[in-house]
Amino acid sequence: MTNAFEEAYARSIDNPEGFWGDAAEAITWTKKWDKVLDDSNAPFYRWFKGGELNTCYNCLDRHVEDGRADQTALIYDSPVTGGTVRKYTYAELLDEVSRVAGALKAEGVDKGDRVVIYMPMIPEAAIAMLACARLGAIHSVVFGGFAANELAVRIDDAKPKAIMSATCGIEVNRVIEYMPLLNEAIEIAKHKPSVCMIKQRPECEAKATATKHLDWDDAMNAASPADCVSVESSHPLYILYTSGTTGQPKGVVRDNGGHAVALKWSMKNIYGVDPGDVYWAASDVGWVVGHSYIVYAPLMHGCTTVLYEGKPVGTPDAGAFWRVISDHKIKTLFTAPTAFRAIRKEDPKAELLGKYDLSHFKALFLAGERTDPDTLYWAMEVLKVPVVDHWWQTETGWPIASNCLGLHEYPVKAGSPTKPVPGWNVKVLHEETHEEVPAGDIGAICVKLPMPPSSLLTLWNADQRFKDAYLEEYPGYYKTADAGMFDEDGYISIMARTDDIINVAGHRLSTGGMEEVLASHPDVAECAVIGVDDQMKGQLPFGFLVLKAGVTKEPEDIVNEVVQLVRQKIGPVAAFKQATVVQRLPKTRSGKILRGTMQSIADNKAWKMPATIDDPVILDEITEALEGSGLGSARK
Repeated sequence: MTNAFEEAYARSIDNPEGFWGDAAEAITWTKKWDKVLDDSNAPFYRWFKGGELNTCYNCLDRHVEDGRADQTALIYDSPVTGGTVRKYTYAELLDEVSRVAGALKAEGVDKGDRVVIYMPMIPEAAIAMLACARLGAIHSVVFGGFAANELAVRIDDAKPKAIMSATCGIEVNRVIEYMPLLNEAIEIAKHKPSVCMIKQRPECEAKATATKHLDWDDAMNAASPADCVSVESSHPLYILYTSGTTGQPKGVVRDNGGHAVALKWSMKNIYGVDPGDVYWAASDVGWVVGHSYIVYAPLMHGCTTVLYEGKPVGTPDAGAFWRVISDHKIKTLFTAPTAFRAIRKEDPKAELLGKYDLSHFKALFLAGERTDPDTLYWAMEVLKVPVVDHWWQTETGWPIASNCLGLHEYPVKAGSPTKPVPGWNVKVLHEETHEEVPAGDIGAICVKLPMPPSSLLTLWNADQRFKDAYLEEYPGYYKTADAGMFDEDGYISIMARTDDIINVAGHRLSTGGMEEVLASHPDVAECAVIGVDDQMKGQLPFGFLVLKAGVTKEPEDIVNEVVQLVRQKIGPVAAFKQATVVQRLPKTRSGKILRGTMQSIADNKAWKMPATIDDPVILDEITEALEGSGLGSARK
């Protein structure tokens, strides 16, 4: 006898047009689609061709019209500002969003224009996103506090008409001023925005920006509310930059129609929440989780969403998450395993949990990197609710594999995000023959085309790069760049990356991008960066430096300089703190650096001498260097 999950999954694969056509009825369209799936320009598939809608309308106006005007839409909870809590009803949020959209419109921002949003975790970040969606403008959120040159690269790629920012971000022990970073980015960038709209925060005085400066509150209060602009289903909602292996970030393009349909469907069917429930994604709007599950999905579903400006520990202690869950009667929390590793490290017996009422709490979802079994079992034991490790990517916009609590709750298997979600035709392919591998064998995890709604349409102004990066290696499939396997029960496990992206506390970062920074140091001749397993953050970058001949500077000084260089060029998010100087890097005869072998040595894992290695003796030096840094194993 089949269950609801199996029925939904089978229908989504056998009859995707019927399945997603039904799901789309939950969204308000200003014009009904002509065709559910347009495959006439494959591999550029488009969902709900001919349909028109507005995402902001589906997040706000619709609920106000349908009787949710006085329900809380957004709770802002900020322990870093002394315990600020601010609540917006759907009517209040609609009013602010409409007026911010009006302020943008007054500056000439129109459908199709781009707006870069460089914000801390304050309500105005979500308001800015929704205001852009209201106008049909395409937003690109850049993680607040990102280094100036990284922001400049994104400005040059997206070419925004406006930038929306705030005077500062606030960390546990410091205030990060945004204006110097923003001004430097505008000066570096070839493209110059027309206007900057800046939210003044009391913790940091506003400074003039390098282009026309609007005070957020003044502009909003003076503006006439803007109405929703209806856009085509395939019209871009946003561009979200993710690390590229070349160091040039990839601008993932998300549509309006497919995005709305898939995210609305996911709230009940994956996360098991209903309209009116309080849902909390403890992430940041700079990352895809913040887009999908702080802002858009909960509001489309008529939930109350929580926007948290704080940490899992230190604001003020390891009971911070329990306090937020208790205070706001949260039903479902979605966060990264890193957060729970940090909580467990500070409070291993979860003694702080006893101070709070978690009777409303029903489920914990984890994603961002693979959840280690110890953390999974600890969370299950202390919370006594389902703990779901689920897997997805910036490119997909919503989960590829999950225990779908709204359809059927499966037994948990540590190390597995359970089964592919309806809509995702996931296959594990042999990396050379491209044939499906048997259960239990590791291969390249791919998704059979077409991908379901809300997957990336393409890369911004880079259709060929989109095809090259994701579709070329396995024809007819999307390459996830993850390796893994299915077991005999159909559960999937994600084992490792197949490219050079490492996962630091849920943030996907390119080791290639870090290597470019290291290589820019005047004393460095050659370098390599690997991701080393870390109990707290999943992975941490570790650099190997080969110095130029004749360098007389102390190696420790050069290491300190490259650490600072990465912080300056990429930002603190890279968590780059360790490097060592070596005489040579291990390579194949063709010149390829053996990063995988170096990583195995660093992670204390068994490894074999690569058959193609140029000089095996070099690995002895690498092992010694790692052991000297407190990492590495004896030669296997």
